Amino acid sequence: MAAVLLIPVVSSTTQKVSLTIELKTNAPSSLGVEKMVKEKAVNYHKVRRVCALSGVIASAAILAVVSAFPIARAQNKPADALAIPAGTILPIRLNNSLSTSKSHPGQIITARIMQDVPLANGGKIREGSKVIGHVVNVSSPEDAKTEQISLQFDKVVSSGRTIPIKTTLRAVAGFVEVREAEIPTDGPTSMPIAATQVGGDTAYTSGGDVVNRNGADVGKSVTDGVLVQVGANSRQGRDCRGAVDSNTSPAAMWVFSSDACGTYGLSNIRIAHAGRTEPLGVIVLTSEKGQLKLPSDAGMLLRVQE
Repeated sequence: MAAVLLIPVVSSTTQKVSLTIELKTNAPSSLGVEKMVKEKAVNYHKVRRVCALSGVIASAAILAVVSAFPIARAQNKPADALAIPAGTILPIRLNNSLSTSKSHPGQIITARIMQDVPLANGGKIREGSKVIGHVVNVSSPEDAKTEQISLQFDKVVSSGRTIPIKTTLRAVAGFVEVREAEIPTDGPTSMPIAATQVGGDTAYTSGGDVVNRNGADVGKSVTDGVLVQVGANSRQGRDCRGAVDSNTSPAAMWVFSSDACGTYGLSNIRIAHAGRTEPLGVIVLTSEKGQLKLPSDAGMLLRVQE
């Protein structure tokens, strides 16, 4: 005749498991029975520990494999996908005002990208992205007629990425000119059909054509601005180039004309140095009639250099 002894054991998953041990009636002694029970329990827990350890190792291996995929994708991503091609136009609106009386070297400048910017490498800089720069120098001598501010734009923050840049300044317009260009006025008052861009182009609404002052088509209107072929122009003693480094992709010019060049609506301000030559990327604005003041909400066309 045999007796059955049930020993409850609680597993790691909180489910109750019973360990069954048969006790023969002819067991040699109670001490022998106790020894058998202990051996069975110890062996059971050893099996549990081995299974648990195997599970941990397997989970770690799976996690390592899964984690490696984003890294591999990032390593395989073309390097130029994280860069802005040379010649790209960045249309921005300044968040800060600049003046020779209040600005100082090292002051941070921020601006907003005002239109989606398609890139020649297939990427895009989204409208609303941030451009960050700084004031390089401020010159306001008491015995001189000319005052000037030097500034530089350093990076674009877009879609969680920070992209270093070095730019030149193609054009800058006061906020009044920017505001007027943003509001279509040509056509019936109840349904305007076109707006006059800063620089003289006409942009027809609802995806219509953009034509220059000579009546030639130069691009198309889009929801937040225009996409046009950049034209060369000479104005205010400056030469503004057309396509740069074979980058002939349509440029996002926002409220500016295809050949916009120099300053607009800022009678006292001139671009003394656009940043194309040494010091590269440093933009110098001057005023020969008293204090230099560039208001916030002024619009700019920056052009990315190599």
